[in-house]
Amino acid sequence: MRMIGLTLVLVLALAQGTRAAAPAPDWRATVREFAASHFQHPAWGYSHCERDYALARALAATDRVTLDDDVLYAAAYLHDMAAFSPWAKDKLDHADVAADTVDTLLKDTGFPMQKIDAVRSAIRTHMYDREPRGPEALYLHDADALDWLGAIGVARIIALVDPNGGKPAGPDVIPMLEANLMKVPSRVLSPAGRAQVSARRQELERFLRDLRRESDDLRTL
Repeated sequence: MRMIGLTLVLVLALAQGTRAAAPAPDWRATVREFAASHFQHPAWGYSHCERDYALARALAATDRVTLDDDVLYAAAYLHDMAAFSPWAKDKLDHADVAADTVDTLLKDTGFPMQKIDAVRSAIRTHMYDREPRGPEALYLHDADALDWLGAIGVARIIALVDPNGGKPAGPDVIPMLEANLMKVPSRVLSPAGRAQVSARRQELERFLRDLRRESDDLRTL
């Protein structure tokens, strides 16, 4: 009888412990919803974060490189946070500011904070003109660079045109596209990323060529 009683007590205690245990927070959902709510911009907003994450994963898979998906996810969705208020700081590079402050967004989400330094590194070097260190940094860097080329690169830059006649106007964004065409391709570093450069570069070159032809060499743009 005594053994049965002890067993029952243990079972009840375990059941109560199970009921009392709170589910682990879904930090990814928190980060994703935060990005969707706060990063509203046609060139470097939430949709850009989604593309960077998906493309970085795809490039790494093609190269058969294993990534820490926690690091990549956090970095991809938060890498441009300092392009937005209240995190933006005048005269400071948005990548550096984001790397220095990303912990303030992640620390209460359930993100494994022992990985924060890898997230900082990936964010700090995500731009094409910087040197990534580590696999997550490399593939985020290349995904972000490729997103400035091809049809999506055109869409992002054209979206910057002020529809009310302010700056930048239509002709103002053409030098931006030409600069991307000149500077970005050589800065894609991974094998899988480089394999995508040619097609995306040709798309951008074709767009610029067709646009010049259809706008009297940009005079009627």
